[in-house]
Amino acid sequence: MDSSSVIWWSGAELAEPLARLPLATLYLTERCNSRCVSCDYWRHGRRDMDLETVERLLPDLVDLGTEVILISGGEPLLHPHWAAIATHLRARGLRLWLLTAGLALARHAAEVARHFEQVTVSLDGSTAASYAAIRGLDAFEVVCAGIRGALREGLTVGLRVTVQRGNAGELSDLVRLARELGVASISFLAADVGHVEAFGRHGAPVDGVQLRPDDLPMLARSLAVLEHEHGDDFASGFIAETPAKLRRILSHYRALLGLGEPPPVHCNAPEFSAVVEANGAVRPCFFIAGVGGLGESGLAAALNSPAQRRLRSDIRAGRRPECLHCVCSKWFVA
Repeated sequence: MDSSSVIWWSGAELAEPLARLPLATLYLTERCNSRCVSCDYWRHGRRDMDLETVERLLPDLVDLGTEVILISGGEPLLHPHWAAIATHLRARGLRLWLLTAGLALARHAAEVARHFEQVTVSLDGSTAASYAAIRGLDAFEVVCAGIRGALREGLTVGLRVTVQRGNAGELSDLVRLARELGVASISFLAADVGHVEAFGRHGAPVDGVQLRPDDLPMLARSLAVLEHEHGDDFASGFIAETPAKLRRILSHYRALLGLGEPPPVHCNAPEFSAVVEANGAVRPCFFIAGVGGLGESGLAAALNSPAQRRLRSDIRAGRRPECLHCVCSKWFVA
């Protein structure tokens, strides 16, 4: 690490204070109307972010030069005041991006289109059966109807697939479904099973998420078919990742099984983005718990506390064990 990027305090290095935060993620609620096998928000989620918290965030978001707000959860469309929150954020010139399970999208499509520039729908199955097995509900057609409704309203819609044991053999089918639905893109990432507390979990995800050794050949074949049959979709960016990046999913699962080294992580997301949870806790990314929260001093003070700066320094230096099995490393160009 370049010595100019850190200072020393009490024998531990501190990352420079954040002066800019281009992207912020707000968890509007811990509640969810899906029943995903990889997540526990639907079991335990109770809290909603209150309007007062959003109002306290706004001045710092403006001062930090935030450009895009990712609205997430839980399921953000369950928040009783999601539209009012979106209105406040848009009034400050912020661009909004919605991450949703899509179960309420058909009902709210017109209102969503008034506030959001893009929508990402989590869709983990290419059929009603595989969707129900992973998401816990017989709601495949409901979600597809919501996607079509959002597209009719002129929204840019992308699909996000969490690759796991229940869908590892149907990646090409998911791309074909994305084409049939008419969305703008589809992206894939491995299910996060390496962090016990991620996604509101109160323990390890249930059996059925992580691949077993005898599932690895199926995933390898699925990735090979995807690369062979969808070259044009990779070239156009319709599939958001490159073939090489998708092969990291196989390496990730092999490493979790002790069959190889985890793929290297190249990530500076905590230096350009942050996550604010429904209770006001501030995280450096989706997968690492933060130190403290908004308190009375606001977002900038929370991000630039000694504890948070030390945490960012540890992440950048590769000292956080959570990063070893990260499923979503990001590198932002300044």
